[in-house]
Amino acid sequence: MPAPSAVPVATRWLIAGIVVCAIIWGTTWYAITLQLGPVAPTVSIVWRFGLAALALFVFCLATRRPLRLNRVQHLAALGQGAFVFAISYGFVYASEERVPSAVVAVIFAGLAFINLVLFRVIAGQKASLLAWGGAALGLLGVAVLSGSEILGSDMTEAAGLGVGMAALAVLSSAFGNYFAWRGQVAGSAVMPATAWAMAYGTAMLAVFGLTQGVEWRIEPTFSYIGSLLYLSLFGSVVAFVIYFTIARSRGYALASYISALTPPIAMLVSVLFEGASFGLTALIGLALVLAGQVLLIRAPKVS
Repeated sequence: MPAPSAVPVATRWLIAGIVVCAIIWGTTWYAITLQLGPVAPTVSIVWRFGLAALALFVFCLATRRPLRLNRVQHLAALGQGAFVFAISYGFVYASEERVPSAVVAVIFAGLAFINLVLFRVIAGQKASLLAWGGAALGLLGVAVLSGSEILGSDMTEAAGLGVGMAALAVLSSAFGNYFAWRGQVAGSAVMPATAWAMAYGTAMLAVFGLTQGVEWRIEPTFSYIGSLLYLSLFGSVVAFVIYFTIARSRGYALASYISALTPPIAMLVSVLFEGASFGLTALIGLALVLAGQVLLIRAPKVS
């Protein structure tokens, strides 16, 4: 085991970013369930990303970061907003109304694999065997970790629809990552690009909500408002800025592997707040997930 001083500073920052992002997103699965209820999911997502976009715009202005994008950068942000913040999260919220959040988390563990395939086919990027091996271990680990949750689920017709929605959410996120990469290639900075993408996604969802005749309201309870603030400021602003920063520096496969690290944290939250308990199988799955993360960190950047 190398001494801490032997670990490059960039690697330490990378590990810290992965840990912070995983902890935040690992707790958002529970926070999303607090948003489900009287308020329509579309409305809750509009409030979430609308507030997040506003916070990012204000931060950029306060720190004098340029917000202006050129036409190509705006088109990339539009695609990113459509696939990541509008379509994907629309399906995530709808899916969590039908199946347990752990099932959705398991399906999202495939994002690293999908990113590797998508960027190979569309962008011609080649990943190392370590990257493929790490993604495979992560997928296997999360499957083991949450296998009992999936097998124990009541797979009714509604649950089957929820699983399908979660799969579409993962696929949509992968395409959103591709558009984020296009914005990076076009020279857009992380924070302004993310702010505009969230704004575009919010606008699309708002238009969709208007066409569906949803009721625009906020549930005046501590759990709803508290979870909304947490999801907006931490689950959206902080986590997505970290995520896209990691993706730009080390590739989208490594960044998206964070989705494989969130189920263990989500399970810990379930133990603390919902009285759940997990045995040896969960520990084995967690070991596989962490092993996959080590391989992906050691893997060279996708070229």
